[in-house]
Amino acid sequence: MTRLAGVTAIAAALVVGASATAVAAPGTTVDASGGARAVAAPPADPRPPRTTHGPCAYTETPDEPAARPVPLPPDPRRTPDRGSVRVTLSTNQGPIGLTLDRAAAPCTVQSFLHLVGKRFYDRTPCHRLTAYPTLSVLQCGDPSGTGEGGPGYRYRDELPTNLPPAPTDPTGVRRLYARGVLAMANAGPDTNGSQFFLVYADSALRPNYTIFGTVDAAGLDTLDRIAAGGVAPTAEDPAPVDGTPALPVTICRAVRAHH
Repeated sequence: MTRLAGVTAIAAALVVGASATAVAAPGTTVDASGGARAVAAPPADPRPPRTTHGPCAYTETPDEPAARPVPLPPDPRRTPDRGSVRVTLSTNQGPIGLTLDRAAAPCTVQSFLHLVGKRFYDRTPCHRLTAYPTLSVLQCGDPSGTGEGGPGYRYRDELPTNLPPAPTDPTGVRRLYARGVLAMANAGPDTNGSQFFLVYADSALRPNYTIFGTVDAAGLDTLDRIAAGGVAPTAEDPAPVDGTPALPVTICRAVRAHH
């Protein structure tokens, strides 16, 4: 569901990956003679997508079913919006400690902790590593490992408003997502799901990605080790800077710390 796509040396988008090929106009199909003929539309789902009734309004995405079954998160009338929560991602490459900031992104933290509690992230790969001069992140959170999977729901953005301009962008449009930032990937406005990215070197992005925490020192050491391994080469590109990590990364267990 979430994927880094459309990256250039100047900028990059961290978005849900999706692709489709159109072969005929909606409501038509191609017959043997090459002409188009009308076809009956599939029956509409009589049940609208469920949405929670709290301020976060987590909404089902029937067209994008969950990569791993999980219910909608709790959505209390007063979403916790104070304090921090510690989560440790135990990976095969080393621990990555996270500090989640409820004040910065209460709905995002609520969803992330829900997925951690449901073990949604356990035994899942981190499917994408980027090593551009202006984008250096590891992306995780899709149990399918394809960059297309998510939790079967979406929710609204909680975008940062006080990020400094990225020094590498003379236009001033892109902002600094600093080393150690933890943020959500998305497929456009208000399409957050389960995929997230960990910034291991200062990066320049439009401020379209919710920041909901930070990576600790030990986690940055783990990220540096993964980044040093580089991106796995392919037949098309023997020296890629965007793709599957050469050192395979699996989140073996995600655990919330209870004080």
